[in-house]
Amino acid sequence: MLHIHHRALIYIIASKGKKMNTKFTSGNFGFPKDPPTAGPDKKKIKTIAVIVVIAIFAFILVSTSWYTVNDNQQAVITTFGKVTGTSDAGIHFMIPFGIQQVETVDVYNIQKIEIGYSSDGQSIESESKMITGDFNIVNVDFFVEYKISDPIKYLYSSQKPALILKSLAQSQIRNVIGSFDVDSVLTNEKTEIQMQIKELIINELSEYDIGLSLITVMIQDAEPPTQNVNEAFKNVETARQGMETAINDANAYKNKMLPEAEATADQLIQNAEYLKKNRINEAVKQVAMFEAMYSEYALNASITKSRMYFEAIESVLPGVKLIIDTEKGGDINKLLPVEPLS
Repeated sequence: MLHIHHRALIYIIASKGKKMNTKFTSGNFGFPKDPPTAGPDKKKIKTIAVIVVIAIFAFILVSTSWYTVNDNQQAVITTFGKVTGTSDAGIHFMIPFGIQQVETVDVYNIQKIEIGYSSDGQSIESESKMITGDFNIVNVDFFVEYKISDPIKYLYSSQKPALILKSLAQSQIRNVIGSFDVDSVLTNEKTEIQMQIKELIINELSEYDIGLSLITVMIQDAEPPTQNVNEAFKNVETARQGMETAINDANAYKNKMLPEAEATADQLIQNAEYLKKNRINEAVKQVAMFEAMYSEYALNASITKSRMYFEAIESVLPGVKLIIDTEKGGDINKLLPVEPLS
């Protein structure tokens, strides 16, 4: 027994502390069996690694081979950094691994630039304070609406096209405000000012050609720098609006009454023409009757005279019964109950 334990101790020291499952049996005197080989496990690990690499490669390939464009967008496609086309809304495919790049641009929504004030309502005096043509100071706030007309030029013709548009708008606004007096800017010439500014900006944009199109330029607010002057101009504006309201009401009343008056006048004229024609026709008729009677009278004056007399009596006394008595020679005519003619 002591000899067996001594051999086991020598083996443990020689293995430099490696753990072993010692099974003491009568066949091997307590020595461990040889460890199994690890060949099959290494093959499995290599296979799994290859599968993972292929899956990652396939995921990257699929995820970089397509893109989507929203309804209000257009996409600009570049191949090796050069623009090769555009695409509209929908799902599209592209060459992966960075060979083709896609950048979407919002081309259908109207965008806005504020001049003289910020989105939270704060005034920006450096942008709003201007001098008029009669050397007065006014604070005028504007907003500019625009759309992206060419996405390629918008992306690659300039670095910040919206900032360029704002600078152009500020320049033209000051030029136009400087050509009007303060009364016009604050009261009744705002529409004309907006039209002139819009035309000038459109001309400038056509020269710069940065892919933007101007929609409108509107005066958000215009006021003098002091409160007293501001109140005075507000009173002027209120009076002007009252005058315009009165003029509009008068024009509306005129437009309502004028057709009725014209219709009444036309009816009176037509009635007068109708009466005129009737009088003329009646006169012509009477003349014709008179001429006919005169011709008969000229042929036999006594008979015509008697006939005219009887017709006159019938018209004056329609209820009287007329009897012509021809007795006693027929020389006497009697109208009963009227006495005979003398």
